[in-house]
Amino acid sequence: MTEDRTRSTAQKRYEIAEDILRNNIIDGVLPEGLVLLEGPIADILQISRAPVQRALQTLETEGLLHRFNGRGYLVGAPNRGIEPNRTDIKTLGLHITSHADEALQSRSSWERIYNTVEADVAGCVVFGQYRIVEIELANHFNVSRTVVRDVLTRLRERGLVRKNQSSHWIAGPLTAQIVKDHFVLRRMLEPQAIVVGAGHIDHAVLTDLFTRLSTLEQHQPKDYLGAVEAIQSSFIETCVLATPNERLKDLIRNNLLPVTATERLLRRLGLPGDPAIITELRLIAELLMRGAATAAAAMMESHLDASVNRTIAQMKIVAIIPGPSVTADYLTRVME
Repeated sequence: MTEDRTRSTAQKRYEIAEDILRNNIIDGVLPEGLVLLEGPIADILQISRAPVQRALQTLETEGLLHRFNGRGYLVGAPNRGIEPNRTDIKTLGLHITSHADEALQSRSSWERIYNTVEADVAGCVVFGQYRIVEIELANHFNVSRTVVRDVLTRLRERGLVRKNQSSHWIAGPLTAQIVKDHFVLRRMLEPQAIVVGAGHIDHAVLTDLFTRLSTLEQHQPKDYLGAVEAIQSSFIETCVLATPNERLKDLIRNNLLPVTATERLLRRLGLPGDPAIITELRLIAELLMRGAATAAAAMMESHLDASVNRTIAQMKIVAIIPGPSVTADYLTRVME
């Protein structure tokens, strides 16, 4: 028992993920034909997508999984005509041994608080510059300084925080120029990703996305802003991140973080949304359904041009707002 615990703890996260998925495939918990996607597996294991991605690639080389004409992997050996089964993996009761779970959690403490810290930071940077004090962040979440540094390092990698000349962690200010810079990168990366990934889009998922966009375009639900946020995320996952180029996907995801955080904050401040967003996304999805990838990429460029103008216009409105009445206690406003 002790030996097993030591071995599990010493394993890297991707190796633990490999073992969990392999055992569940062999035991039949993950049936033949099941579509495996990085995101849901990462959510279940409470780890990032990178180790899951590596685990899936390893299991593919072992012949337990294979790629297909869609997003993700199918359980089972290739070239057998297996039909995709899109059952939600979260409903299957993935079996995770206590040792594996303990090893994963000991290695992913930063991941358990990362989303909350990211949301706290993103919710204030549009109002100005804030200092993050490591010890106060550690006390706030009752974690070690090592965990805090892991979180802050990842926030820095994503462009949400930086260190100043005094080695203090600083978040913001998120200026109009910074937003414009991110959109310049979006315009360079995302239309190209659509062209490259068009042949890898899961057409059943694309059709469902198109239907949802069309319905939202015609009938605004009670939680319209929440619906827009969810469907924009689905659009990016389905149409932009279908590319098999993993490096390109990472660049797009990281560049999108401050952009989506800004848009989410602006919506939650009650600023009116533009219904044209949904129409633009619906047109791109429709062009992809018709096999017109180049036209879809051109439409994506137009959508991004319109989006940056919308975002900057809303940021000008926010500029006259004094700032959030409440921020996390580890965030201290720095007067510029």
